[in-house]
Amino acid sequence: MKPSVKAVEQPGAFPRTSPLPRLLLAGLALVVVGAVVGPGRAAVVGGARVIPFEQAVERSRVAAEAVIHRRGKETCLRGKLTNALLGLSASCEAVGQRSGLCALADQAVVQTGWSMAFMDATAHQVLDLIEAKPTP
Repeated sequence: MKPSVKAVEQPGAFPRTSPLPRLLLAGLALVVVGAVVGPGRAAVVGGARVIPFEQAVERSRVAAEAVIHRRGKETCLRGKLTNALLGLSASCEAVGQRSGLCALADQAVVQTGWSMAFMDATAHQVLDLIEAKPTP
């Protein structure tokens, strides 16, 4: 017969089944994120890395051209365009840019189920907006 093992709790420690330690850590994380981002602004933990605006525009142009010219598999093109527009959206936010290109990036990244038709339309809009307005 195996001897039974009984868990021994240390005085002052949280019981193993208590969700309190996790809730406290989650609350602390929210406070830290709120302090870093500032009041009235949202942050996505692990969101797109902010790159210089001009670089984000160029990545978006390259991704849009890749979609239009089918330079890759559909899933790769979807990822390339999504990542480029996420980066553009983050860069726009960082520099306070409110252009039509930034608005398009913001709208596109919240869409789900990107079909090739959606990607084509978005890619054409990206290129049109880049050509219409020189980047600062």
